[in-house]
Amino acid sequence: MKLWKKLSVLGLSCLMALSTGLLVGCDQKDYNTIELNEVTHSIFYAPLYVAINNGYFEDEGLTVNLTNGGGSDTSMSALLTDSADMILAGPETAIYTDQQGVENKPVVFGQLTQCDGSFIVSKEEDADFTLADMVGETIIGGRAGGLPAMTLQYIIESNGYTIGEGADEINLRTDVAFNLTASVWENDASVKYCTLFEPTATNVVNSISGSQIVASLGELSGSIPYTCFIARENYVSEHSDVVEKFLTAVKRAYNYIVTNNSYAVAQALLPSFDGNTVEELQVAVEQYIAINAWSETMIMSSESFDNLMNVMLNAGVITEKSVFRNVVDNTYVENLNQEVA
Repeated sequence: MKLWKKLSVLGLSCLMALSTGLLVGCDQKDYNTIELNEVTHSIFYAPLYVAINNGYFEDEGLTVNLTNGGGSDTSMSALLTDSADMILAGPETAIYTDQQGVENKPVVFGQLTQCDGSFIVSKEEDADFTLADMVGETIIGGRAGGLPAMTLQYIIESNGYTIGEGADEINLRTDVAFNLTASVWENDASVKYCTLFEPTATNVVNSISGSQIVASLGELSGSIPYTCFIARENYVSEHSDVVEKFLTAVKRAYNYIVTNNSYAVAQALLPSFDGNTVEELQVAVEQYIAINAWSETMIMSSESFDNLMNVMLNAGVITEKSVFRNVVDNTYVENLNQEVA
């Protein structure tokens, strides 16, 4: 929590400086152009890229400029400093800012994914992998305080295993930056396992002989609100038309994914993933379809929100629960689903 306090103070300081600059002679912002910062670039967020590549945002009169945060803390910092209008990140970031009392707080206005989207990758093939195979081994599981690491910790401990460096424990490393996981894992002989999102997981396995994707954390964790669209409170209320158009395009993209075959979806994703083949993207799409990764309604339930906070409490990053309505605003996705129905 100390890290997040420092981040929020820095973010608010930068915001004040930026706001002062904006008041001095800048052209009025075009709110139909959205600066969107994503926590990472992954097929896990397929509906977003399909909406971009199939022109669904353009159909709504919107332009989406996408930047990569390389971690939820960086994405939230971008939102707090007005470098981004919206972010696609873990909802735990909104809980942190809520509990820190940030003014004009970030709120979740749509849920994109509903389970963990990462996969356990091993340096050795193991067709019969179980969590017991990680006892006495090391796994890089994400940044401390981030949802990937907290979810993995919850999975390990809820299945009766202990985290630590002993021979009968699982050593969960949380000291590696999110976007450096693959390279650190590859170059450290003492680390057998890591967690990666697609398409990175498939790319790594294809490039490193003997390595294998051995488990889906989405299957192990079950339903949890994992990645959401977040904006500051005043942006959502003052630009509700933009929010509604944005969600309409994403919903249309979700419908495209579930009504077309995986090859067609992979073709729609291809412009967003240079260096990948359609066949590689198709494999990743099928993996995410298999675990029901995407939220059909984009509505976050209070029950799943409570599950998320249980994961955070278990990780020790919060000591009390936030109030659902202080963090989540389902108004726009509820209206969207009523219109579709």
